[in-house]
Amino acid sequence: MALRLTVNGQQHSLDVEADTPLLWVIRDELGLKGTKFGCGAGLCGACTVHLNGQPVRSCSTPVEMAAGGRVETIEGLGGSDRLHALQEAWIAQGVPQCGYCQSGQIMSAAHLLASNPAPSRDDIFAAMAGNLCRCGTYSRIIAAVESVAAGPSNGQEA
Repeated sequence: MALRLTVNGQQHSLDVEADTPLLWVIRDELGLKGTKFGCGAGLCGACTVHLNGQPVRSCSTPVEMAAGGRVETIEGLGGSDRLHALQEAWIAQGVPQCGYCQSGQIMSAAHLLASNPAPSRDDIFAAMAGNLCRCGTYSRIIAAVESVAAGPSNGQEA
């Protein structure tokens, strides 16, 4: 089935089965490897991307749901020559250990800050609750989100 979608600002026409998970289209058809497969059931958050500005679990979202829409992946979050403020905060706070969940974590945090530029700690906990980190870097993740929320760029590109 021929589908059209925009990923990170670039339009694509794809010939894929309508029920193919968006994750596999992103990774296998478009070659964007930043979005990770975690659980395959939409429970861990490693595969989180934005679809029309909303966070979705790409492993359980059929590509037909994204047809005609705008998808943003971790590769589209910053610029080609600069990191997003969250990516800089992740580095500054030493968040990544294994790094596997990080793209999904950052995408969830980016949506939070786009919709609520001054979140409370409880808001951050609630927004990030659906993203699991096997390394347990939750306190550093919260600190990174708080640092961006408190900063001058307020969650936007640095």
